[in-house]
Amino acid sequence: MNAKNSGNDSQCLTLGRAAFDAIIFDLDGVVTRTAKVHATAWKTLFDAFLQQQAGATGKPLQPFDMDVDYRRLVDGKPRYDGVADFLKSRGIHLPYGDPADPPERETVCGLGNRKNLLYLQALKQGVEVYDSTIGLIHQLRAQGFKTAIISASNNCAQVLESAGITALFDVRVDGVAAQRLGLAGKPAPDVFLEAARQLGVKPARSVVVEDALAGVQAGRRGGFGMVIGVDRNGHRQEKKDAGAHVVVADLAEVGIARDTASARRRSAELPSALAALDDIKTRMKGRNLAVFLDYDGTLTPIVQRPELALLSDDMREAVRALAQGCTVVVMSGRDLPDVQARVGLKDIVYGGSHGFEIRGPQGMHIEQQQGSEFLPQLDLVELGLRQRLGRIPGILVERKKYSIAVHFRLVGESDLDAVEPAVNAVLATHPTLRKTHGKKIFEVQPDIDWDKGRAMIWLLGKLGLEQSDAFVLYLGDDITDEDAFRSLNARGNGIGILVRDGPRDTTAQYALDSVEQVRRFLSELATLKDGKMA
Repeated sequence: MNAKNSGNDSQCLTLGRAAFDAIIFDLDGVVTRTAKVHATAWKTLFDAFLQQQAGATGKPLQPFDMDVDYRRLVDGKPRYDGVADFLKSRGIHLPYGDPADPPERETVCGLGNRKNLLYLQALKQGVEVYDSTIGLIHQLRAQGFKTAIISASNNCAQVLESAGITALFDVRVDGVAAQRLGLAGKPAPDVFLEAARQLGVKPARSVVVEDALAGVQAGRRGGFGMVIGVDRNGHRQEKKDAGAHVVVADLAEVGIARDTASARRRSAELPSALAALDDIKTRMKGRNLAVFLDYDGTLTPIVQRPELALLSDDMREAVRALAQGCTVVVMSGRDLPDVQARVGLKDIVYGGSHGFEIRGPQGMHIEQQQGSEFLPQLDLVELGLRQRLGRIPGILVERKKYSIAVHFRLVGESDLDAVEPAVNAVLATHPTLRKTHGKKIFEVQPDIDWDKGRAMIWLLGKLGLEQSDAFVLYLGDDITDEDAFRSLNARGNGIGILVRDGPRDTTAQYALDSVEQVRRFLSELATLKDGKMA
């Protein structure tokens, strides 16, 4: 199943996209540290109720057991089912009542509502998450896995929002959804199967991650490809007996097979970076931030001719404000002097010609000498392209220092088929140059191991930001920006954000829908202090 485990559950388990498409997480005890809050609320409820019963019947009190009673009778189940199962275990019969029963009413629903009230009161103290789980989810999403959250609780949405992790999940199936859809509670597999259905994946291609015995049983009964039991309290064998394929003490033991090719998703599937701002800020908190920005299509709208792409005053101000708190790099396929003049800010770093030439504050100037040897060949190719393409109406051959761009946005439909063969014919006699694709553009570059992703990594090192506490955001719209997105996914030290302009495959993790949304996003990021998230 493309998941490695040596047979010793303490060893690292590796999940790969070749075997699985989605991971479905339970909330309490797996993602958030709310299982203890639930357990305390249950004990408070039942101890008070049992004390009352002992006074009425004269029978000795048997307090709610946080180990046996919680794990075996109520953990992971819908609230009213948990009440009913516990009362049955003690030989106590109460009328079921109605979900609208007030908390003081002596019915199954009344007791369940009382427990919910106790839980909500405790929840006001804040929600903590398991950092290892959150880190794993980010890695999964970076590799193209879909993710879902399930919970028997009606308060799942509130908990996710309080923890700032709502955007980490493509699908949520909670107690509210279960009631609306008539789904049976665990150990029935209904909630997991519904999550898989909404994700559009097969159970056999999905992984369930659970800490409750009832949840482990549900995952196994649903025919899921793998059930990972999370055991934080020394009950590993019980989870194995309940059906877990693997039991781990913490999700730090789970690794992800790096496969950037399979991490591609359709651009329309990406969550909004604006909507996920709290989650993104959480990931950046306390780390040195570097923001890389493409120019055309990211800081400015795509226009008919490259010289018409002018930066607005509002966008310039957003970039300037952001640069006061962190490192900002504008990485463009344009020539360095061109992009510098268009942005017009002194306190940022510029990467021209896809990073072949770099300038920054305090006299910083770096050129990739490896590209200089190709300049004579680029001169010849430029001449050949102008000769072959000059008769096509609307074509624009733009020479840059280290590349040549062939723009065909204005070429008529009847002439489009002639453009690429002409470019190929010129390049046929220059095997040390290569052709790359962009939006209505072909670009001729030196055929060396260099792209925006490698330029980004190289530049981070030059800026002293390669250390482990650095975090990178890369915003771009073009095919050439995918190299940077893939680099971030492989290294796990940042986020790629696609500026959407039509459907396509991408390795970005989030998206923005317009240049205006980019401006708003950058303005929000400008709440930085001393280069680190406050």
